[in-house]
Amino acid sequence: MYSILASLGRHTLSGLICTSGQQFVDWSAAYRLFENERFEPDLLFAPVRRAVLKHIPEGFPVVAAIDDTLLHKKGKRIHGAAWRRDPLGAPFGVSFTWAQRHLQTALLLPEHGWTGQARALPVDLVHAPTPKRPRRNASEEEWRRYRDAQQRTRLGEVARQRIHHLRSTLDADPGGQRRTLLLVGDGGYTNRSVYRDIPQNTVLIGRLRKDAKLYAVPDAAQGVGRRRLYGDRLLTPEMLRQEESIPWKKVKAFAAGKMHLFRVKVLSPVRWKPAGGRNLTVIAVRPISYRPRKSARLLYRDPAYLVCTEPHLSLQKILQAYVWRWDIEVAFHEEKSLLGLGEAQVRTPSAVPLVPAMVAACYGILHAAAAQAGVDVCGLPLPKWRREPAPRPSTARLVNQVRSELWGKALGVHFDGFVNKIPQMRSHLNSLPSLSHAVLYASG
Repeated sequence: MYSILASLGRHTLSGLICTSGQQFVDWSAAYRLFENERFEPDLLFAPVRRAVLKHIPEGFPVVAAIDDTLLHKKGKRIHGAAWRRDPLGAPFGVSFTWAQRHLQTALLLPEHGWTGQARALPVDLVHAPTPKRPRRNASEEEWRRYRDAQQRTRLGEVARQRIHHLRSTLDADPGGQRRTLLLVGDGGYTNRSVYRDIPQNTVLIGRLRKDAKLYAVPDAAQGVGRRRLYGDRLLTPEMLRQEESIPWKKVKAFAAGKMHLFRVKVLSPVRWKPAGGRNLTVIAVRPISYRPRKSARLLYRDPAYLVCTEPHLSLQKILQAYVWRWDIEVAFHEEKSLLGLGEAQVRTPSAVPLVPAMVAACYGILHAAAAQAGVDVCGLPLPKWRREPAPRPSTARLVNQVRSELWGKALGVHFDGFVNKIPQMRSHLNSLPSLSHAVLYASG
């Protein structure tokens, strides 16, 4: 795991072995670590969960986000790799890519309660492959097993299982049983599979279709017959946004480095058939204006329609939790670009889920340790063009700090007066590069 943070090249298993200085000894143990499943991923993620529970104040809910990502591959015999829709493809056509699909759950660690930003710390990463389609002339029994496997491996079904797993692990952690789990997902997880089976003490917030069919809560005083679950049809989320008789409400939420004033319309309590006979809150969020540059005209993004399974939860908490969800996308980007998620060339069914889980756990442990150490965790002096430190240490700077602590001790470098020890030369032709500065700032 130290090699994952310290590696400067591709994060393959052979690259990690070379980073740890074990390239001239027997390397078979490193491969058996994943091939023979010699560690449990849940035990790697447990310190991250406990750190989040310890950091958030008493009575504050555990806010989590769930999302999936693709790890692009090239080999045709890699377990779980298949043709999948590329979300980064051209907007005017559907693009496909050969990749693996992984589902990640991350706890959102707030820095200043409900009025600040939050960091997504991964606490679960599972491989979510799809079954291989049988041949056209396969037997009926093979097709039946294929359809059963399709139902078990649907993304909504896998997400439902991981939500229950997260709830059970929180209940087993000290102080986690009495905390409410506030889980946020995008439109891919706002479906029947997830919303029909919600664990106890858990609230779901998701993005709703603009043409979703909503119903009123039926009247309790009904006549003879089966009890009704759904009343009269109500406005769709898009119609709710356009309805002039319903006033806009102002809600403040922290996004993009500052507090923003959002305008929302609320419809509560309502019922939605994929969620069963559960009272919900539907929120239509008006898009905020922005300028891509100072002289450009005002632009607007698409509106958002949110659904929450707890009607009594405040609008500010619902909106803020959904805005925080974007940090799981940032976590995916940094895990891939900085820690090499998906670069390991493993292809067996046992190794494919374990290597990405270790990388995600390494990312979560890094930020959990930084949160416990405080804001001034980075002791390496800033480059000359950085006059002031960032509001929070970036992942790249934390990784650079770990490398400097590992390599600085081997180089015999102390950070007291480190900047003043640069050799000054009148001509660049006569100057020698400083090895310690070049190595310790290699990732800056």
